[in-house]
Amino acid sequence: MTTWANMNLQDSASPIMEQLIYFHDHALMIIVMILMIVTYMMVMLMNNSFTNRFLLEGQLIEVAWTIAPAIILIFIAIPSLRLLYLMDEINNPTITLKTIGHQWYWSYEYSDFLKIEFDSYMTPINEMNKDDFRLLDVDNRAALPMNMFIRIIITATDVLHSWTIPSLGVKADATPGRLNQTSFLISRPGLFYGQCSEICGANHSFMPIVIESISTNKFINWISNMNN
Repeated sequence: MTTWANMNLQDSASPIMEQLIYFHDHALMIIVMILMIVTYMMVMLMNNSFTNRFLLEGQLIEVAWTIAPAIILIFIAIPSLRLLYLMDEINNPTITLKTIGHQWYWSYEYSDFLKIEFDSYMTPINEMNKDDFRLLDVDNRAALPMNMFIRIIITATDVLHSWTIPSLGVKADATPGRLNQTSFLISRPGLFYGQCSEICGANHSFMPIVIESISTNKFINWISNMNN
């Protein structure tokens, strides 16, 4: 059961990720139907011993097998394009978080507040608590309020990195000399884990990301403590 659960997508924590899961199921059902039809036709052809030596053309079937895939692609392309536009849209963000990729750790800057910036390193195994996740927990988590639109500005100082949180449906490249941005809304409290998804060097597997989603009041208290 555990192996089967690991093959699924993570539980969504944002509206965009919910839409991505719906699109995944939608496309998967179309693929399953195509596979069933093709399998049925192959079995029937192998079991059919009738042949027609004088068959030279079949315009009707040729038109059908040209139009049918086009219609199927339209049913896949329309929701896919809709999702692409939704993922690129920046919806009047309340908070901006700047993320900087280094070899091999992340730095965070809260641009809307004064002097709130810190580095986030992976927690060493000898310093882990009993409830920590190996290779996923960090010493400084990035706290963000839930139910607010958040903009992430992403860059890097050395090589290509990729800031990825699967449960939020976020994946953006951190490119040296360039600012990329994306936005999301976290719909529930909790801890959300991610990792660098770009092969960025020897310690690529050891620069995790942890987002802590908290209520607005707790976030204000956290910001106040950081300022002090």
